[in-house]
Amino acid sequence: MNAQNHVNIVMIEDDEGHARLIEKNIRRASISNDIRHFLDGTTALDYLFNDPAGPAHNGPALILLDLNLPDMSGTSILEKVKSDDRLRSTPVVVLTTTDDKVEIQRCYDLGCNVYVTKPVNYESFADAIRQLGLFLSVIQIPHAGV
Repeated sequence: MNAQNHVNIVMIEDDEGHARLIEKNIRRASISNDIRHFLDGTTALDYLFNDPAGPAHNGPALILLDLNLPDMSGTSILEKVKSDDRLRSTPVVVLTTTDDKVEIQRCYDLGCNVYVTKPVNYESFADAIRQLGLFLSVIQIPHAGV
């Protein structure tokens, strides 16, 4: 994601420690895009679909999505995003502790672009997020309506 493309990163993660670690390591990869952090699915969906500054109305975004949220499943959010014409092309990176093969396949079937299992070990998790940051630095995000 080069600096010419203003792409908001929408992080839906209920664990504050994980969220800080994700943001810190994204910044270490020299990604300076705005990061909007949401602790629950309800607030995130409201931003994604209804907020005038949100991606459904204001174009490109990248969603970092935890599956285990307090109010709804991340797969429900993924399904809503990928079934909406305005957000269908929005890349979704699932970041979760769930490594169940059935759940992984379900997320890909619903349209997630990348599935990353959060390692329980801090250093392994930090390394995985650093690699995600490098990935984010080179991907291209489609603009809404394209």
